[in-house]
Amino acid sequence: MTTDIIDRGNGPADHALTKPPPGSRGSDYAALSREVKQSGLLKRRPGYYSVKIGLNLLLLAAGWTAFALLGQSWWQLMTAAFLAVMFTQTGFIGHDAGHHQIAASKRVNNLLGRVHADLLIGLSYGWWISKHSRHHSHPNHVDRDPDIADGAIAFTQDHARVRRGPYAWLARHQAWLFFPMLLLEGLALHVAGVRALLDRTGTHAGRATKLAEAGLLTAHLGGYLTAVFWVLSPLQAVCFLLVHQGLFGLYMGCSFAPNHKGMPIFAKDDKIDFLRRQVLTSRNIRGGRFTDFALGGLNYQIEHHLFPSMPRPSLRHVQELVRTFCARHGIAYYETGLFDSYAQVLRHLHSVGGPLRPELEY
Repeated sequence: MTTDIIDRGNGPADHALTKPPPGSRGSDYAALSREVKQSGLLKRRPGYYSVKIGLNLLLLAAGWTAFALLGQSWWQLMTAAFLAVMFTQTGFIGHDAGHHQIAASKRVNNLLGRVHADLLIGLSYGWWISKHSRHHSHPNHVDRDPDIADGAIAFTQDHARVRRGPYAWLARHQAWLFFPMLLLEGLALHVAGVRALLDRTGTHAGRATKLAEAGLLTAHLGGYLTAVFWVLSPLQAVCFLLVHQGLFGLYMGCSFAPNHKGMPIFAKDDKIDFLRRQVLTSRNIRGGRFTDFALGGLNYQIEHHLFPSMPRPSLRHVQELVRTFCARHGIAYYETGLFDSYAQVLRHLHSVGGPLRPELEY
């Protein structure tokens, strides 16, 4: 079957899936891995993460301290915005822990992940690990990558064509609605995690882990709602929740959206080696240290997908090595600016909804 390439409207997708030379599949990634291991960039960075986690916890505590001191005040909406940023930054640390970037011990990484995800921001770490692992194994692969599964957003025209009623209307206008819909992403993540924990299937050990996670999530939810409705008036509390969870979802969504959306998509039966599967479906975002901080290192999406366990601060250093390797082997390496990446995502979503729009418009 021919690979299904989605046109991003800017050219690179047209040549991105050029096949590697005969006999080279399966060997290129091993060669790149040897170069990266020799560079020492896969080594853990305990000093970096000790400072990172410590400062993040300090700022998170400062936000909740300010919340307690301000009391019943509409200035609390500023606190809500600050805490939305800190919740997302805390989520980035949970993401790093999930990829075993922080510690050599799997147990320590999982402990850090559950504390940061379940307890501090109320997201199910176990549910996310399962979903995210499937995404990393088959990015932008139809029926394999859960991140492009048919849902509120249609990511392929095949998904859009079968929609009817309100879902068809949503797909027609999804480019315009994408960023407003991200305001609901925080709530959607909370709900998905809770639903996964309520599923009683699995092994005894798995159910015990779910029970522990449920305890952490309950502690977060109980403490969070109690604090908000105890300190604020009912109207202020509702507004605080809307601003906090809305901006949290928006920030989280804006951090992950540029990574793969609008990049080439593989059809269900396509076969491609690991190196090209990861590079060709990923988009890097240019920027300096502020971009690295704001996007939690996800702006080095190509390097992250090739070496998921590489510590976040090492990704910027390995970039040139990976880019040079790709150029040497004729593999398209795509990088753009942040705002251009959003434009590409919106063009892709608009194109996907094309079959549902009137013929003249399409």
